[in-house]
Amino acid sequence: MSVRLGAPGRMEGRVVVVTGASSGIGRAAARELALLGAEVAVVGRNRERTHAVAAETGGRAFLADFDRLASVRELGAALLDAYPRIHVLANNAGGMAPRGTTGDGFGITFQRNHLAGFLLTDLLRDRLLATAAEEPGTVRVIQTSSAANTSGKVRLDDLDELRGPWLGGWRAYGTAKLENVLFTRELARRTVETGIGTWSFHPGFVATGFGGSNPLIGLAKRAALSPEQGAQPLVRLAASPAVPAPSGNHFSRLAAPGSVARQADDAGLARALWEASAARVGG
Repeated sequence: MSVRLGAPGRMEGRVVVVTGASSGIGRAAARELALLGAEVAVVGRNRERTHAVAAETGGRAFLADFDRLASVRELGAALLDAYPRIHVLANNAGGMAPRGTTGDGFGITFQRNHLAGFLLTDLLRDRLLATAAEEPGTVRVIQTSSAANTSGKVRLDDLDELRGPWLGGWRAYGTAKLENVLFTRELARRTVETGIGTWSFHPGFVATGFGGSNPLIGLAKRAALSPEQGAQPLVRLAASPAVPAPSGNHFSRLAAPGSVARQADDAGLARALWEASAARVGG
């Protein structure tokens, strides 16, 4: 049976970390969450845009480059230093990337969309657990995925997507978005009865900078959702008094269960991806 997210509630006294918040749905979500009363940690890579969004929202700017895991570790330390409690972590940063590896030696798409968020969640996990123990029902980890997850296929022997056809980056992107779903489901299993809720979502096709100069994407954007519309699932998952689907579920826009690839239901694969990710970040 399908369920739908309800209207957001007030967020006074709650700290929300939004990555990829310097533009697109991240910026739109940061602005709306601030209007709901949240204290927003605005995380972005571009200094000027990130500080501009922080000024708009009355939040704090944190600069991080997810193509460098050292930068993610610095971000985690800065967030822990700034906030005694963290209520919501929205792992929203990501996007398509060229084929190749980061300075850490991992596939760019894999690291930018999955591994960096995995590491940040791990760095903040104890703070999230402590906040959940003190304020039950308020702590959530939200993952921006995509309907593209249905075209993904996780290969544990090629997580960096360095073999096989590139297909303009779409294959790697779809796989990374499937990894977001698998990560969410394994996190839900590992945090059961801790008070932490975790969900992934597809925002819809949104008119943002995604896709760069690709002419087909540019044509489709004429019928796309606005960033404000695309941000609604994130805002409601963060701010709704109660989420109507159990932790670990995937939303398509405001409804769950959303469409996922067959591999998303493989609990063994979710555990193996978690373990492989932990090994890569030294966890």
